[in-house]
Amino acid sequence: MEPVNLLRRMIESILIILLLVWLLLSLLIYLFQANYVYYPWKTLDLTPDTVGLDYEDIYLTSSDGIKLHGWFLPRTNSRGTLLFLHGNAGNISHRTESLRLFHDLGFSVFIIDYRGYGLSKGSPSEKGTYQDAEAAWQYLVNEKSIPAEKILIFGRSLGGAVAAWLATQHTPAGLIIESAFSSTVDMGKHIYPFLPITFITRIKYPTVDRMPDIHCPVLVVHSSEDDIVPYEQGRKLYAAANEPRYFLEIQGDHNQGYLQSGNVYMNGLRKFLDKYMPTTEHHESSLTD
Repeated sequence: MEPVNLLRRMIESILIILLLVWLLLSLLIYLFQANYVYYPWKTLDLTPDTVGLDYEDIYLTSSDGIKLHGWFLPRTNSRGTLLFLHGNAGNISHRTESLRLFHDLGFSVFIIDYRGYGLSKGSPSEKGTYQDAEAAWQYLVNEKSIPAEKILIFGRSLGGAVAAWLATQHTPAGLIIESAFSSTVDMGKHIYPFLPITFITRIKYPTVDRMPDIHCPVLVVHSSEDDIVPYEQGRKLYAAANEPRYFLEIQGDHNQGYLQSGNVYMNGLRKFLDKYMPTTEHHESSLTD
């Protein structure tokens, strides 16, 4: 066989192999997408009393009959109740530092595990996380008799997408979205730029498309050093939000940035909260974008 023909055959073989690998990887991501999005942990490693907080074990049922578990952390003379929607890995027991932080900021806190996480039954899905968030909202409004204007929705990472959806269904006192992606399509393109992400993505979480439908004060928090969700996606969410909207830039990595940023994070939260959910002793101060 002539060298030119041999080279052509080799190139053709390599291209065919690359095409097959591309197709196989695309198929695997399409079929097993949930495994790339959700990382539930069943065992509860800590409880709020580990960090000195009183709490109530709460069990509730979603609209499709899934039994969910959460914690309600009461606070005397609270400025309101914070509904905490966590990220895609672990469970509520891995958020005790944040529970302590928001309690110190003057909130009662309600945190739930999505279906498939912790003691909650079922398996996680995009629709399921929305139903779980709605069940948590209804519990606060109907069982705890907390008015919407006294509820702040907080979502971190994946929880930011769920929180944004919930804020399109109701009008809370405010919405905080921290370290969140603009959509799973955008994240997919960031991680797998060589794959046809737009066509193989079944789990959408189109958070950026929902921002214009949110009609409450919004604070977007994102680290310029986030090692998982690009900083630009946080800015994209902020740009799509209605006024009044605010952006808090923090430092540090995706999972620990809120701790690594120290007073920058705490003071930024406090300014937003003092403006829209003030304590009875508070004298309003200014908040800049």
